[in-house]
Amino acid sequence: MRSRDLYSLLLIAAIAVLALVINLAPSQNFFGRDVRFRLGLDLQGGIQVLLRTTSATATEADVETAAGVIERRVNGLGVGETVVQLAGSDRIIVELPGIDNPEQAVETLRGTGRLEFINSQGQYIPEGTVVRTTGEPNPPQLGDTSLMTDTTALGPIFQSITDGRDLDTSQVSPVFSQGGTLGSRPAVSFAFRGQSATNLAQFTATNIGQPMCIVLDSAVVSCPVINGALNDGSGVIETNSNEDRDRIFNQLKFGALPIPLEVETSRTVSATLGQASVETSIVAGLAGLVVVAVFMIVFYRLPGLLAALALVIYTLISFSIYRLIPITLTLPGIAGFILSIGLAVDANVLIFARLREEYRRGRDIRSALEMGFVESWPAIRDSSVSTLITSIVLFLFGNSFGVSIIKGFAVTLGLGIVVSLFTAIVVTRTFLRLAAPLFSEQRAWLFGIDRRTPVTTDSAAANSL
Repeated sequence: MRSRDLYSLLLIAAIAVLALVINLAPSQNFFGRDVRFRLGLDLQGGIQVLLRTTSATATEADVETAAGVIERRVNGLGVGETVVQLAGSDRIIVELPGIDNPEQAVETLRGTGRLEFINSQGQYIPEGTVVRTTGEPNPPQLGDTSLMTDTTALGPIFQSITDGRDLDTSQVSPVFSQGGTLGSRPAVSFAFRGQSATNLAQFTATNIGQPMCIVLDSAVVSCPVINGALNDGSGVIETNSNEDRDRIFNQLKFGALPIPLEVETSRTVSATLGQASVETSIVAGLAGLVVVAVFMIVFYRLPGLLAALALVIYTLISFSIYRLIPITLTLPGIAGFILSIGLAVDANVLIFARLREEYRRGRDIRSALEMGFVESWPAIRDSSVSTLITSIVLFLFGNSFGVSIIKGFAVTLGLGIVVSLFTAIVVTRTFLRLAAPLFSEQRAWLFGIDRRTPVTTDSAAANSL
């Protein structure tokens, strides 16, 4: 065994063992990293929401910024495997797999996250009431008011004490309020900076015993009585439940949306359908692997068996990459993986076909093996590059037009091509080099080849070079 082949075998063994450890990690945890399979919306159920901006002046940059804010919000909800992507220039697609409270999630997504404290002029305004403020005189919830001549019919405009842009998001956190007539309640702590902090301190100092309403996205959250001055511009917002607290926290913590959004469509995907799809995909994948392995062994015998072993290593590596990155698996993504299996086998077929041809021309088995790889490489390279280009185009198309299922297919197919190049050129080649000493004229059948051209002096001389 040559040292180069030995080093290659050790590298392959190390990679295979690492991939196996990742795939079989106890509690799906690999050195503190969660390596569970991430299932997409179509596999574990959830909701898909299409948001559209209601602002006529919103730019594409505003929509991109809003998508970033929404992504931080859904991550704050603790929902894994989410998809947030642009759909055209004024829409955002949000997919939330496994979500158990769709109403709360949608409300968290669409709220702009604008927090205001207003002077309610001594009034206790019911929670949930949409109000007009000096910061937002025409809230989207009231519809298009630009054509109305009597704006007083919409209600008074309340003076804003604070500006939502002065909110210090680093000071926003979920807490429990202490004391009070209702005891400990879920709450969200906050702190304002700059002029808003000064205004809040002055107003609370001069209006002790009076109500002051807290408004989030033009809707009243509560109207607490001022018990003392908020000299540092900080305090807490009490809520009625943990769900309300978490919703308000995520809207405030991860930034305000630069534009208002409305829910254009919302659909729920059944988890039962997803489970059936997973089971069917697993069966299809295993069946594909078995059929391909049988084909390779029947037609190419020992090289086919070694290619099947390389295919197992290919599968282990692919699954470990899916877990580590992580990649969200969808039905089209699984289809891309299964297709990549066929492409991986195709590379081996090209190599073995060239090996047979070179051997029949009179080369010894090792020379035929090396020439088989050399001669088949241009075809393998060109087909792999063309498929990679297709995968990149599909990914960019899906990313630009909000077609997530195309992205999933493109990602798994592209990764499959890269991994298949490694298994075909490195793994299969190393296995065949190690098996070459077992070859003899009497064992030619074991390699699925036969010599039809007798060895000539010229070919023997060529083999000695």
